[in-house]
Amino acid sequence: MGLCLPAGRHRPHGRGVVVSRVATRADPLRAYAAVTAAYWAFMLSDGALRMLVLLHFNTLGFTPVQLAWLFLLYEVAGIVTNLAAGWLAARFGLAATLYGGLALQIGALAALAQLDPGWGVAASVAFVMAVQGVSGVAKDLAKMSSKSAVKLLAPSENGGLFRWVAVLTGSKNAVKGLGFFLGAALLALAGFQAAVWGMAGVLALILIAVVLFLPAGLPGRMKSDEGWSGWRSKDARVNRLSLARMFLFGARDVWFVVGIPVYFQSVLSDGTAEGRREAFFLIGGFLALWIIAYGAVQALAPRLLGRKGQPEAETTRKAIFWSGLLVPVPWVLAAAAWAADGPSAWLTATLIGGLLVFGFVFAVNSSVHSYLILAFGSARRITRDVGFYYMANAAGRLIGTLLSGLTYQIGGLPLCLATAGGMALASWLAARRLA
Repeated sequence: MGLCLPAGRHRPHGRGVVVSRVATRADPLRAYAAVTAAYWAFMLSDGALRMLVLLHFNTLGFTPVQLAWLFLLYEVAGIVTNLAAGWLAARFGLAATLYGGLALQIGALAALAQLDPGWGVAASVAFVMAVQGVSGVAKDLAKMSSKSAVKLLAPSENGGLFRWVAVLTGSKNAVKGLGFFLGAALLALAGFQAAVWGMAGVLALILIAVVLFLPAGLPGRMKSDEGWSGWRSKDARVNRLSLARMFLFGARDVWFVVGIPVYFQSVLSDGTAEGRREAFFLIGGFLALWIIAYGAVQALAPRLLGRKGQPEAETTRKAIFWSGLLVPVPWVLAAAAWAADGPSAWLTATLIGGLLVFGFVFAVNSSVHSYLILAFGSARRITRDVGFYYMANAAGRLIGTLLSGLTYQIGGLPLCLATAGGMALASWLAARRLA
């Protein structure tokens, strides 16, 4: 099985990167499995935490804009972290940044358990924003570490990179979907504080297991000739793909973060304690199903696109095509929401079907992007290119999160979905420049 980097030192033309510890030919699969397992554990807690916070504070009467504010620092932290994480991984190794991400998430959960129900709205929002900021740093440290490791561990022949990326990304999103349902279920059955403490304890055990059993195959410290100023890629393809990624995830989060969950809760809950618990399960179940199905499509993307043996240019053309397919979906749903003029059974059914279609097309786009960033990125500075790309990803989530609460409060579901369509159009226009 070939590796993207040979064992030992790699210095093209006397420059580049020194890899102090790279997987041998016997153990890249074991290292990949360990990285994937750690990433799964993290994303399970990340999905559960998001659903816990959203549903708990919506029950307390927070407005859509206030709910969006709870997640803003999470996304801002992601922008900064992704720029810094590539530099940190190059200096201290991918294992160190992976461990750091898991440890910070444990700390964020332990801090959130200290939330006092007697605090006022302003104090609660500020505290949860700060905790979510720490969680955002943790998530992007773990993501950058895992995705960069795949570039260095995956076999280079027969589309191996695309397959390994697709499996990691797809399985991660399926696990995060389970986390959405887990968070809703824990809130309904155990309450907010017990749920948070339970997740912190389980994640601490997983961190200990990862530290003890992670094999020596995970790439270690890298030295690059580029300093901090090299945060932005010199490859125009990386920068254009990052711009398309920013708008793609903005298009999702405009409806996903606040708009659709708040709409569903208004439809499904009768305002009683029992009604709220039932709504928690139904909303968490739908979002979990959406994320799991999205992850499954991501994992199957290489088969759907027939990637094996295809040139990179052909995959780029398919990325542009699938980006264009996404554009009309949210606009059709926005038109349906505008025509309904309020919650109704037929609108809810239309939204469920339409958002599943959106998820399918979105998943193919996301999987192709995840492959292309590793295909475009240079092994010499892969952590920097991946960090820049996921910085754009976090910027898209930040824009989408803010617009989700703002557009829903100003214009309800129709404006929320129409804005998602505008973001999808911007993603397609950016993707076209890759050709």
